[in-house]
Amino acid sequence: MATVLLVEDDLTLSKMYRDQLEHDGFEVITAPDGQEGLTKAISQKPSLVLLDIAMPKMDGMTMLTELRKDAWGQQVPVIILTIMDPNEKMLQQVMALKPAYYLFKANSTPQDVSDKIKEILASSPSKPVS
Repeated sequence: MATVLLVEDDLTLSKMYRDQLEHDGFEVITAPDGQEGLTKAISQKPSLVLLDIAMPKMDGMTMLTELRKDAWGQQVPVIILTIMDPNEKMLQQVMALKPAYYLFKANSTPQDVSDKIKEILASSPSKPVS
C-alpha cells in the first residue's frame, strides 16, 4: 500500500483529502505545517508528498527546499497543492525543486488529487532505497 504524506494547515481540507485518499486505498500521514511535514517525511519516507505552500512555522517552499537536501528526499515525488497563483519568480523556484505536479485547490477535487497521485506513482521508478 502506498503512503501519502499530506502537509496541509487547513484542517477541513486536510480531512477532506485524507478521507478521499484513504477511501482510494492509500495510507495517509498528516502534518499541519512544513516543519512537522519535513520531520515526518524524512523519518517515515512516504511514497509521495502532497504539499501546501502557505503554512505556519515553515512554508511549503522551505520544506521542499530542505527535503531536496536529503538523499531520500531528492527522489520522492511531491505534488504542490495550493490556492496561491504563482508569480513567475515563485514558479521558477518551484520548478527548480522538481515537483512531480502542481495543482490548484480551486480547480481540483479530492478525487482529482487522488487520481493524479495514482498516475504519478504508477509512472515513477521503483521506490528509492532508504
